[in-house]
Amino acid sequence: MTESTEPRSANVSRDTLETQISVDLCLDGSGKVEFDTGIPFLEHMLDQIARHGMMDIKVLAKGDLHIDAHHTVEDIGITLGQAFAQAVGDKKGLLRYGHAYVPLDEALSRVVVDFSGRPGLIFKVPFTRAVIGTFDVDLFVEFFQGFVNHANVTLHIDNLRGHNAHHQAETVFKAFGRALRMALTRDPAMAGITPSTKGVL
Repeated sequence: MTESTEPRSANVSRDTLETQISVDLCLDGSGKVEFDTGIPFLEHMLDQIARHGMMDIKVLAKGDLHIDAHHTVEDIGITLGQAFAQAVGDKKGLLRYGHAYVPLDEALSRVVVDFSGRPGLIFKVPFTRAVIGTFDVDLFVEFFQGFVNHANVTLHIDNLRGHNAHHQAETVFKAFGRALRMALTRDPAMAGITPSTKGVL
């Protein structure tokens, strides 16, 4: 059975009393990005996902940043997860699993992802400081929790070493992008086959 070569894409909007988010996603892209979120460091991290995952991502967000960035970061994670779930479709022919180790100078992170249909997050990143620029590092786990809950993936994130918090974060997001790219690769040997003994994911 021949797999479709059509680009896998999605457009998702999410509006609440706290945030208004829209995400355009193409899993079979070239790393193009467009961001307008009001949170520059998060945009820098989203850029890592796109460029190392070879996917196109557009995120437009308006949130209650006059309070703090919590709702906006979490809701971007949720909406991006919804877009992944929509773009991936029935998951037939996927490798399903992906992993990556990424270094940046003294920092090293490992990310492992499974498009399992079951949300689960293990996040072990001992940041060496609480704020990077003006970005509260506690919000990263909120981003990833929102993502896994709505993409329905199992995700393990471990920063193995590092003393520069910017490097720690960047290796996490680069590894996340690379792991996604692997997991979402179409496997010709699995064409038309769901990669699970259950027959569904």
